[in-house]
Amino acid sequence: MENQKLIVSTSPHFRSKESIRSIMYWVIIALLPSAVAGIYYYGFPAFKVIMLSVISAVFTEFLIQKLRKVKVTVSDGSAALTGLLLAMTIPPNLPFYVPIVGSVFAIAIGKQVFGGLGYNPFNPALIGRAFLLAAWPVPLTTGWLAPSSSTGVSGINQGELVNTLQQTNNEVLIDALSSATPLNLLKQTFTGIQTGEITREFGDRILEMLYSGGVLKNLITGNIGGSIGETCAILLIAGGLFLLVKKIITWHIPVSYILTVGVFAWILGGPKGEFFTGNPIFHIFAGGLMLGAFYMATDYVTSPMTGKGKIIFGIGAGIIVVLIRKWGGYPEGVCYSILLMNTATPLIDRFTKPKVFGFKKPEKAEEKK
Repeated sequence: MENQKLIVSTSPHFRSKESIRSIMYWVIIALLPSAVAGIYYYGFPAFKVIMLSVISAVFTEFLIQKLRKVKVTVSDGSAALTGLLLAMTIPPNLPFYVPIVGSVFAIAIGKQVFGGLGYNPFNPALIGRAFLLAAWPVPLTTGWLAPSSSTGVSGINQGELVNTLQQTNNEVLIDALSSATPLNLLKQTFTGIQTGEITREFGDRILEMLYSGGVLKNLITGNIGGSIGETCAILLIAGGLFLLVKKIITWHIPVSYILTVGVFAWILGGPKGEFFTGNPIFHIFAGGLMLGAFYMATDYVTSPMTGKGKIIFGIGAGIIVVLIRKWGGYPEGVCYSILLMNTATPLIDRFTKPKVFGFKKPEKAEEKK
């Protein structure tokens, strides 16, 4: 006992072997298989978008930190991760300048303008995605690439879909629906039924194909059109489970987020409008939900700190996704659901923070009397 020393230090007293750098690179490693799958399905256009986005993000952070005369931290991987995440949220066939501008905006406005890593209130990659959608809405929402010749952009056999669509005798409608991603096709079918451009019987036939096992298989394996990060949901899930095992993320946000989307998609119903008739499996695997749930909503800086707060965050984001997909003008809702919940993170933290040990609530003036 005499040789033992009492070590006194400031908090934190519990330390982890993980560093910012290791965490960022573990997330990048978890994302790489799905990124490679995107390149496999879409070829060089996907590779070009990913490389331009990552390089632009790293260079922008390096330049800004040099101009600010602060420590250059590009080696920590956070800028590279932002660029990779942004690339995964956009289509592969964009003009070369679009991912460059998106990455510059994500780093400069979404991150560095607030002071850098740890101070940004919003997920930088999603800020970049939202900006690109506002600046170039047409390239980001039309002209999708089909990953193979046998399966169309929607995941439905192209010949079967076109044969069904030709019965409308509406060439504009045929072109619009046959080149739509699964969520686009669902949204346009829903809108067409409401406006009368598509009959209920015709809409049901499209939905029957859209909800078939073949399309579900294509959604899981990534054999559909869409953003690079919409490819191969099974690899995104595998990467997410890897992060859970490594304890880089916790289960609270991904599980509450995904389950909420499934439950509310079922409750709010399909395009017919009846309750409890929606297809939860389709909504879970369609779009960028897996990418958002495991890799973006779990961002340390912009998500709540407590387990209870994370669950509230996930439930809120899930409800927003379904509301946007059901009634919004945009077929997808993952990006905006996370950004909107980012704004609520300080409030969630305020009301879910644990009580201070040994804290005694002050007595009111009336009670003292």
